[in-house]
Amino acid sequence: MRLIPSLALSAMLLCAAGAASADTLLVERAQHKAHVALPERGMTTAQVQARFGAPTERLDPRGGQKRQWPTINRWVYPAFTVYFERDRVIDAVLNQATASEVGPRPAIR
Repeated sequence: MRLIPSLALSAMLLCAAGAASADTLLVERAQHKAHVALPERGMTTAQVQARFGAPTERLDPRGGQKRQWPTINRWVYPAFTVYFERDRVIDAVLNQATASEVGPRPAIR
């Protein structure tokens, strides 16, 4: 009878250990983002290209099928990806460091 509570306790400790390592990864990514210069929301495509240079890749646009769905353009740089609505930055996110890293999914190509 004492075996069941100890198994339950062991399972809870293993789950807590997995959650702690995932939290650490997210904290490390957030700290790393603070040290990386990223394009700011509202910058134009010309301003981004003048400050950060030409992107390594310009992905195919997404959206735009309906008037209420704006076309989103994506430029990939070595450290980050920039998302534009028309010619203005709406977001910039860090790229994954490795394929096995847990975090944001890579851009759809």
